[in-house]
Amino acid sequence: MLNKILKDIKMPTYIYGQSSPSLGDAKLRKPMVIEIIEKKFEYLRKEKTLNIYGTVTFGTTAGFSGILANLIFRHCFKVKHDALKTYASLTTLPFLSTIVSCELLVRHALYSGNISRENCVLRSSLIGIVCGVLYPIALAFSKNGRLAVKYHTVPLPPKGRVLLYWLLLCQTEIKAMVIPLILQTALGIYHGLQHYAIFESTLEKTVHED
Repeated sequence: MLNKILKDIKMPTYIYGQSSPSLGDAKLRKPMVIEIIEKKFEYLRKEKTLNIYGTVTFGTTAGFSGILANLIFRHCFKVKHDALKTYASLTTLPFLSTIVSCELLVRHALYSGNISRENCVLRSSLIGIVCGVLYPIALAFSKNGRLAVKYHTVPLPPKGRVLLYWLLLCQTEIKAMVIPLILQTALGIYHGLQHYAIFESTLEKTVHED
């Protein structure tokens, strides 16, 4: 975007034989250039603020999804140990993974001009599903499964059927994760549309100012 600003603000060039600008013209031109720069940076500041708020909200809901997933698996595996540690990791890791994924896969790609509106929405919704639902489920399952085996809170699974045993153990409670799945998908679509709308609005204002 900074390249766009620099390209938009072009200083006039003069070839040999042309009259050079007067001192008065130069004095008038300088405030105009400064004003254009200030307006463009004001647009960028507002746009960045809106993007940050949207992405942080998106990441926060992923953190709440992690809390719900941890609560479900701790209940299923009857785990009472290391509550603070598991809740802390299940809150922060989905939050951070959502923020980083949005920055790399949505915002960076958008301002590089590599994705369309539909692609932007698709990427954002997939981030919501993967980082906000599937990742918290896998993380909560892994952490609490280890604690269940370590402290023998549930009967150990038979050999060769470990994964199936754990899934059957919590198949009823895991259905509650449909709620964050719907929420994260809807927020992902909205987040992608918002990012693209802000991006288009910024470009239009920049062009009109020129």
